[in-house]
This record gives sequence, structure tokens and C-alpha cells, in this order.
Amino acid sequence: MNLYGRSFLTLKDFTAEEIEYLLNLAADLKEKKKKGITGNSLKGKNIALIFEKTSTRTRCAFTIGCVDEGGYPEYLGANDIQLGSKETIEDTARVLGRMFDGIEYRGFEHEKVEKLAQYAKVPVWNGLTDEYHPTQILADFLTIREKFGTLKGIKLVFVGDGRNNMANSLLIGSGKMGVDFTIIAPKQLWPKEDLVELCKQYASQSGGNITLTDDMSYVEGADVIYTDVWCSMGEEEKAAERIALLSPYQINEKVMKNTKKSSTIFMHCLPAVRGKEVTEEVLEGQQSVVFDEAENRLHTIKAVMVATLGNQGK
Repeated sequence: MNLYGRSFLTLKDFTAEEIEYLLNLAADLKEKKKKGITGNSLKGKNIALIFEKTSTRTRCAFTIGCVDEGGYPEYLGANDIQLGSKETIEDTARVLGRMFDGIEYRGFEHEKVEKLAQYAKVPVWNGLTDEYHPTQILADFLTIREKFGTLKGIKLVFVGDGRNNMANSLLIGSGKMGVDFTIIAPKQLWPKEDLVELCKQYASQSGGNITLTDDMSYVEGADVIYTDVWCSMGEEEKAAERIALLSPYQINEKVMKNTKKSSTIFMHCLPAVRGKEVTEEVLEGQQSVVFDEAENRLHTIKAVMVATLGNQGK
């Protein structure tokens, strides 16, 4: 499958077959990494890593993934370039596109990463925006596949802030890949109706299912319980309001038992606020796979770079 030259902004842009290809490539790269085998797919490639938002997993995954494949990563923090301040995004994109072979962007408005992709004329990868976090979904799906052997028919339940970038992206990915996906959240924190309708169309084609509810009893039968922080980066002023609203949706041992399945796993994209969206006992418990998930950011991000920019992709 040839994805060479493609940007990776949202999973809306990729078919189920293309997503499956990226997961298979990630699994192969992971196996090689465990054996000490690295590649040269990105040899001679210079990659810009733009971070308007701070990061642990995304930054490390792009950096190590690039170096593992022979490329050179250049970190550009919020104070290192003039993106959207002294210089327009369009102009910055055109400059970077003439100097770099690929660009990662992690920041706020999704429009910025779209403009970068439009004007840079090189592959641009979304490391996170306020609306979408597609590289995280690849890591999540690789982890689920490792634990259950499949994605189709898996019952994945996301609990908490149902309109943040993680809920949006899990909604899209689940619809595309035939996952039985449920969001449990207060109604005022449900995703936008047009996105839900689009993802229901995806699900009708893939054999998946999309459910929105505010009823915690819907955790019953879940193969995966997933949550995220109650206040996304940039929303800190809403903390008290969100804690009051979302406290009944905390993932604790009672919720895990209410799945009625001993095989249920717990997932979180991290960083977690222990004692808020999830208790210490669950995060550190035997059902938690959050650090497998975190490691898989490396292998799936590497797969995205190799597939869209790697020498063998031409």
C-alpha cells in the first residue's frame, strides 16, 4: 500500500484498509525494535517537530522514531519560531516545507495543522490539536489488537469528557474499524452531532456501532474502559466546574467490576490526574495497560513517518 507523500491530520482521511496497514507496519517495526533492528527509511530526511503544547509521549516518539530510521529531528518550541505571531502560518509553512522533508505539529487550533499541510507541500503529521489526536488512536488500537487479537466487535467504552479530542478521535477510528464504541458522558459534554452522524455512517459500513449515553450501567460487557483528563490543555479555568460535573464518571474498582468481565482492560492516553478521572488502584492495577499504550506511541508514530515519508514508500 502506498501512502507516500500523504499528510496525517485526522483518521477521517484514511480508509479502514489504510489504518490496518499502518497498524501492521507498526507491529512489524515494534518486533524489529525489540530485536535491536533499526532501519534507514528516513536516511537523509530532516523533520521539523513543532510543539506549541508541551509533550512527553508525542515528542519522544517522534524524536526516537525519526532517529531509529536514520532521520534528523529538529525541535521547534512555541518560542523558537514565529508561527502565527510575527509571521503567518502560510509563510512559515512554505519556509519549513523548503527546508524540511516532513513536519509534525502539536498545538491548539486544528486549522493550523491544516494550513501547514496545505502550504508546506511536504507530509504534515498531527501530534495533537484541540479537535483530534489521531496518532494516539493508532497506539490505542495496536494495544487493543495485542490484547484481544482483533478490533472488530470489541466493545470500547469511553467515560468522561465526551467532546474532547480523544473522544472525537476514538469515535472516528472506531467507526472506521468496526469497533462497538460507547461514550458515557453528561449530555452537555457529548461530541458534535455532525461528527456523530458521520461516524455512524462509517460504522454502518464497517459493522461497528456507536452509542451515546449518560448512564454508567453501559460499562457492562466492556472489553475496554477508556478515560482521559477532565480538563484538556488550555481549559484549566474550567477545572472546578468539570470536577463537579464529572465526578460521578470516575473510573474506580467498582466501575471495573461492573463490566462483569475479568478480561476488561483499562486505557488512558496519559498524563493522568490520579484520584480524579481514575483512581490510583485502577491505574496501577492488573487490568491497566496504560504503559503498553504509551510505548506503542513510538511504534505507531514511526509507522506513520515510514509510510508517508520513508524511502521505500516511493
